[in-house]
Order: sequence, then structure tokens, then C-alpha cells
Amino acid sequence: MKRFRLSFTVCLFLYSVVLCAQRTERVRAEYTYDAPENVTLEAAKRTALERAKIQAIADEFGTVVSQNNATFVSNQNGESNIDFFSLGGSEVKGEWIETIGEPEYAISYEQGMLVVKVAVHGRIREIVRAQIDIKAEVLCNGTDLKFARTDFKSGDELYLYFQSPVNGYLAVYLLDDISQMVYCLLPYKSSSQTTTPIKHDKPYIFFSTAHAEENAHLVDEYTMTCSRPQEHNTLYIIFSPNEFAKANSNYVDELLPQELSFEEFQKWLVKGRNRDKEMQVLNSSLVIKE
Repeated sequence: MKRFRLSFTVCLFLYSVVLCAQRTERVRAEYTYDAPENVTLEAAKRTALERAKIQAIADEFGTVVSQNNATFVSNQNGESNIDFFSLGGSEVKGEWIETIGEPEYAISYEQGMLVVKVAVHGRIREIVRAQIDIKAEVLCNGTDLKFARTDFKSGDELYLYFQSPVNGYLAVYLLDDISQMVYCLLPYKSSSQTTTPIKHDKPYIFFSTAHAEENAHLVDEYTMTCSRPQEHNTLYIIFSPNEFAKANSNYVDELLPQELSFEEFQKWLVKGRNRDKEMQVLNSSLVIKE
């Protein structure tokens, strides 16, 4: 058993699976976010960017219902309006496939309030069929679902609950927002598998040696740490009923998972999603505080 100390991040943003031909469009998305007083600049930029993406998809392909009663999306006379109560994925009829270039931010303060305006170019894809109903929960300091939470303190332990109604394959990556490096958390570092096989309807607890059915010595466990008062990273949970190969990554040292640059990771993920219309990505943002 190996225990790694990393800075992570968590907001579930769902990329849906498509089973037939879909329309793709290149778009330019804009959003202006008036941040509450307790929101940091980094968090405000993240929120503005995710909302810009959702707004662009809603405007192009339309909407259905809100997700987890946190985000309400309406579409009237061809114009979409989004009322956000918390950052998260919305049931729009499309998915953001690729960001083209770097997002452009304009930061200002109006009447003492932080205002973040973002513009981003990207490629989106229409969703024309229902997604696979997979379930993924980030767990903090416990392996039961009652420990599901998205905010951590330095020293907390990270676990992942996962279940799918169909057989498939799973990979999990973590983006360190500060270094812009991506770490492969699953398959485990010492595993010879290119992805982790998943059996239908079976609940899994990852990053826990106690829940390993076999080869417990291969399991990597993770402790959340941070070097700043608050840090944000991004967790990518990638699932497909079709077998795929993990991204090519590099060995760093015994205390860290294998890594690759965010640019390389994005290229791998875009290629994978272009080839496999059933590939599904859950994008989760974790918050770690001292």
C-alpha cells in the first residue's frame, strides 16, 4: 500500500454519452459573473468559465431541466437564461468537447464587488440520446455514502464511490490547477491495466485497501494537502462501455502518481471522445483548506 499526498479539488459537471450521430459546432462563449464577497478570484474565474460553457451549449442546442435543484435553465424564444444556486452541470442538450486557445478574462470591481467577465472559444456536441446512468461520489474520511462531500481540510483522506448499470472501463485523473500537471489516480500506479474494468450494478470504493477484492498491495491511497489557505483542483472521472487506453504519462517519484501536462491530457481526452461517442466524463472540482 502506498499513500500519496497531493493537493486536489470538487462540483460535478457531467459530460453525456451519445449513441448515434451528433451535430458539432464551434462556438464563442461569454459570461459575466458578479462574485459574492466570500468568493476568491480563482473560484470566481472558474465559475464564470463553467457558466459560459453551459450558456453556449444552451443557446445552441437548447435545454431540458436543472441538475440537483442547484441550477435552473430555461429557454424562451430562442434565448436561454440560467439561474445558478451553486456551480455544477446543467441538463443542457449538449456537451463541451474542447476548449480552443486560452480563455480571456476581464477583472473589475464595481461598488466593491468582484466582477469577472470571460470569453472562451470551443467545440460543443449535441446530445441526441440518453446518457448511461452512472453514479460517482467523492468521499471524505470514510467509505460510506454518508461521507460524500466536496470540501476537504488538509490531511483528510480521499475515496471514490462508483457504480454503473453496464459493464465498462474507468480511468480517474487529477488536474493540479497551480502546476497545470495531471496525475493518473486510476488505474493504480503499479497496475498493468490500461483502464480499470467495471462490472455492471456493482458498487466500488476506490483508493481504499480495505475494499480491494484482490491485489490490495496495488491500491494507492490519497491524503489531501494544501500549501495555501485554499486550493482548487479538478478531478476527471472517465467511463465508457468500450475499452480505451489511458493517457501516456511519466514517472516522477514514489510519492506521486504518474503525470502528464494538462495540454497533453486535453489532446488525449479530445481524441478519445471523438472516437468513442459513448465515453462519459464527470468533471469534479474539489476545495481544500488549511
